[in-house]
Amino acid sequence: MTISIKKLQLFEATARLGKLTQAANEIALSQSAASQALKELEQSLGYPLFERVGRDLLITENGLKALPKVRQIADILDSLQLANLNPMSGVLKIVASATIATYLLPKLIANFIKTYPDVSPEIHIGNTQMVIDYLDKGQANIGLIEGPALHPHLQIIPWQEDKLQVFCPPNHPLAKNTTINLEQIQQQSWVLREQGSGTRAIFDAAIEKMGAQINLAMELTRQSAIKESVKAGLGLGCLSKLSIAEELKNGGLVALKSPLNLSRRFSLVTHKDSHHNLLTQTFIDYLIAESPSK
Repeated sequence: MTISIKKLQLFEATARLGKLTQAANEIALSQSAASQALKELEQSLGYPLFERVGRDLLITENGLKALPKVRQIADILDSLQLANLNPMSGVLKIVASATIATYLLPKLIANFIKTYPDVSPEIHIGNTQMVIDYLDKGQANIGLIEGPALHPHLQIIPWQEDKLQVFCPPNHPLAKNTTINLEQIQQQSWVLREQGSGTRAIFDAAIEKMGAQINLAMELTRQSAIKESVKAGLGLGCLSKLSIAEELKNGGLVALKSPLNLSRRFSLVTHKDSHHNLLTQTFIDYLIAESPSK
């Protein structure tokens, strides 16, 4: 039994979308035809690609190993179809953590499309875990994360340095001396990013290393909400220096020196074994070249 391009497209779409019905719709197959095609593909390969748990399909270990090769085939087909067109054109799918997407990516994208005006960036914003999930499912060409992460099927490359900053409102008692010690860290209330964000992971690791415990007042998913909550007196905050630079400059917030180690690295996330098309590889090379550490 031959392995058709259509069946490989079905496998890739099912892995990316997580639902056979959605994958079938994407490549214009009926539900029954898609189910049969997937079964025939598994028979041809000699191993299951998905485990059927109720109505859900969970990709198998062999499926995960096959997926980068299938995506490489898809990239080669795309390159054949675009052989007479500009290879530096099309949609560039990027998923990035909030700090990077808000304070670094806009300028980087603007400069990139000045050189390659036929590129259309498609940007999704989420926390580090969402970035990893998008790359794992093939929903983006490249990811940019703020926190530590490991994944067996993704390549995570250090990109550039960043540092978190503890801060308070200007009317806070700690603002006068602009310092906070370990005892005060444990006494104060805190307004922090949610679990799963890179910012929160770095803060929690720093607190754990000091053997301290904090009083968590609120978890919020938006940096702007954290800054406004701190200004309102709901607690201290901790965000990237990039995200509070304007407020520190105009006096809306005050930076506090602390004993916490809040340094971190931003990282690029790509598929470990996947072939990158020319557009994706060019953008990766551009990001690395634009890193201040280079």
